[in-house]
Amino acid sequence: MTDDYELIDSGDGRKFERFGSVTLVRPCSQALWRPERSAAEWGRATASFDRIEGNNWHGRSNLPKEWTIQTAGIRFKLGGTDFGHLGIFPEQRAQWRWIHDTVGGAVAAGRRPKVLNLFAYSGGSTLAAALGGAEVCHLDASRGMVEWARENAAQNGLADHPIRWITDDAHKFMRREIRRGRAYDAIILDPPTFGRGAGGEMYKIERDLKETLGLVRDLLSAAPLFVLFSSHTPGLSPHVAENILGQLFPSAALESGEMLLEGRALACPSGIYCRAVWGQKGKKEDV
Repeated sequence: MTDDYELIDSGDGRKFERFGSVTLVRPCSQALWRPERSAAEWGRATASFDRIEGNNWHGRSNLPKEWTIQTAGIRFKLGGTDFGHLGIFPEQRAQWRWIHDTVGGAVAAGRRPKVLNLFAYSGGSTLAAALGGAEVCHLDASRGMVEWARENAAQNGLADHPIRWITDDAHKFMRREIRRGRAYDAIILDPPTFGRGAGGEMYKIERDLKETLGLVRDLLSAAPLFVLFSSHTPGLSPHVAENILGQLFPSAALESGEMLLEGRALACPSGIYCRAVWGQKGKKEDV
């Protein structure tokens, strides 16, 4: 299967990546080792971005306004943003494959899971679940990102798939869903370290994560499949995530680790994940 992403090199606090025909150099605080490729090779990147005295692109005019790549079996529209993002976090590729395969296993067993994706950005997890056969609810506080995700869905032949597209504050939405008696078989979330909701509500992970996960627990169906939590918050380790999810979901099997950027170079850690998994025979009373 074609994969248009790879990590070409990393080191000295930077990463050198390829997204289709476009190569980029951007910051990577975990890359404390030496680069393996020459400075001349790094210098041939299409463009670069740094955060020295603000957010700075170098060679941004060399970037296409938009371009499309395929990775982990999903097509994404990309474009450079003022903050150095592109509309994709490729360290999530292993999670997207896992979501697709886990949902697909449930579908093969005769279920059509209902999946909620919170803080959903450009929709990688939404599309992985939908391509696996799930009904999905996609929620993000940014209307622009929700529209970007809808474009990605169309790129993947999912324009008519049962996906609810919601622009809202995550806590407000979950409380409404609970009052309405709705439930989800799987819930995915990647909350920001700091962010604002659709109505300007402030989110701080160290203050709000316990409430977020409590609402997640209350929204799970009577036979849940999984909860997938990921984070890019500095200092939040896989063990910390296991402790948090283990207290909330004591009967679930826990799987955790670092998310990695991978390719030709040394793998570069970029965030963590933790999965609480019940499988096909999970029961709500065990949550």
